[in-house]
Amino acid sequence: MSTLRWSEELALDLPMMDDTHQEFVELLQAVDAAEDVELIPVWQDLIAHTEHHFGQEDRWMEATKFASGNCHSVQHKVVLQVMREGLVRAEKGELFVLREMGRELAVWVVQHTQMMDSALALHLRRVGYNPLTGEVTSPDHLPSEPIHGCGGACSSGDDEVAEHDEAHAAVLH
Repeated sequence: MSTLRWSEELALDLPMMDDTHQEFVELLQAVDAAEDVELIPVWQDLIAHTEHHFGQEDRWMEATKFASGNCHSVQHKVVLQVMREGLVRAEKGELFVLREMGRELAVWVVQHTQMMDSALALHLRRVGYNPLTGEVTSPDHLPSEPIHGCGGACSSGDDEVAEHDEAHAAVLH
């Protein structure tokens, strides 16, 4: 049984993002609890959720000047591709692949949330981005050039490093 549970440690004080992350955790729990006959449909639900989840974050990044090839978006693409490949193997009878992927995703999502998503949430709050309307209320806080890294330590630029440091401090406290 997976030990991943939703907690305030995963909350980023951005309700739409937090709700989506909570749903992801619940779907991972469903994968973990699924009987073999239910596993593939539950995994398909997780993939559908993740496509929407990552697409939503990618649209937010694009709207607030993250370059399309930033490492956060690339990580989304890679994780989804691996999840889809796991489904193909499971459909050939290798259900153990999805069980292992579920355990690995439980570890990955915590790290991804605390590093990349926390930096994104901080950036979105800083520019006053409203995920419901797409409005940016503080356009003067948008970066002058698209962010090419992840918006965290792997990014370049003093503003991005400062954002990362603030995000890191927020995660640690």
